[in-house]
Amino acid sequence: MLKSTDVFVIGGGPAGLAAGIAARHQGLRVVVADGGEAPIDKTCGEGLMPDGLAALQELGITLKPGDGYPFRGIRFLSSGLAAEALFPSTLSSYPGVGLAVRRTRLHQIMADRAAEEGVELLWRTGVTGISEQEVCLSGRTVHARWIVGADGANSRVRRWAGLSARARTDLRYAFRRHYRVAPWSDHMEVYWGDRSQGYATAVSGEEVCVAVASHDSRLRVEQALAALPELNARLRGAPATSVERGAITANRTVRCVYRRNVALIGDASGTVDAITGQGLGLSFSQAVKLAQCLRTENLEPYQVAHRRLAMRPFWMARLMLTLDGRPRLQRRALQAFRKRPEIFERLLALHVGALSPGRAALDGISLGWGLLTA
Repeated sequence: MLKSTDVFVIGGGPAGLAAGIAARHQGLRVVVADGGEAPIDKTCGEGLMPDGLAALQELGITLKPGDGYPFRGIRFLSSGLAAEALFPSTLSSYPGVGLAVRRTRLHQIMADRAAEEGVELLWRTGVTGISEQEVCLSGRTVHARWIVGADGANSRVRRWAGLSARARTDLRYAFRRHYRVAPWSDHMEVYWGDRSQGYATAVSGEEVCVAVASHDSRLRVEQALAALPELNARLRGAPATSVERGAITANRTVRCVYRRNVALIGDASGTVDAITGQGLGLSFSQAVKLAQCLRTENLEPYQVAHRRLAMRPFWMARLMLTLDGRPRLQRRALQAFRKRPEIFERLLALHVGALSPGRAALDGISLGWGLLTA
């Protein structure tokens, strides 16, 4: 029976598995426990940006084209206007390409890889508490030098460790459903409406993932589609292939992501609004840095790196959400992107980490002028 380990990860989702794999790469013994069993589904847009794929590769996981469906960029649509930008070709072994992967497929791939790396996986195992260098399971305890909380936005580990989260008040509500329909685009599409956004991403040659997000907790996919006529027309007559799943989305920060021998990762350590599509990729990058700090037994550099890694998606979330509920501004932004497509491309390059913030600041000035003159 397991009695001790170097690292005990609480939460076996993608963030927890990434932490476990990265820690094994540093030569540490690792246990991951979760009350569920792989593959675990969760509400998400299922699109991995190029930098997310690159972060996965740092964990030794290279997704095959057959694991998902590629997309080449982002397209914004609003009131009959459309503007698009391609990904830069400088990240990952998929130059200029993101990959949409069903959440269950990605989770199973990561769980299999963790097992191959020697991570001990305790599925259907609830954790009831932690104490100094101990994790309490049902009826037994496991000694651990390091404890990692990867148990989501409502993290119990965060509470047990005395680490507090700061949530912004502008919570949004996201719902997701899949439809059996042939892909009509090689871009991830964002449809801007008066009350919500709709996101469409092909996950296979015959299935599209559709998500909607708004400030209205009662607004479901079907009701939101009625107010997004272009997306609704694409899906007309297409049967749903999954149940509707919902989740809260917001920018949340945690003042400190570690205390003594406990560290947080993924949504437990703070969240970015789903509009960025960067939640998973961010957790993979966090895992690599966290594992390095566990090996050197100093978590302060993880705190610094965590703040730096979150800065770009937080900034991009705020930038994009300035368009939320502002139809006139949406139209002006799309007109500016159509008039100056290089600005959209550079903003997208910043979004996936291929452009410096300084260069993007200059583009922001150009965008502001474009909005005034569009």
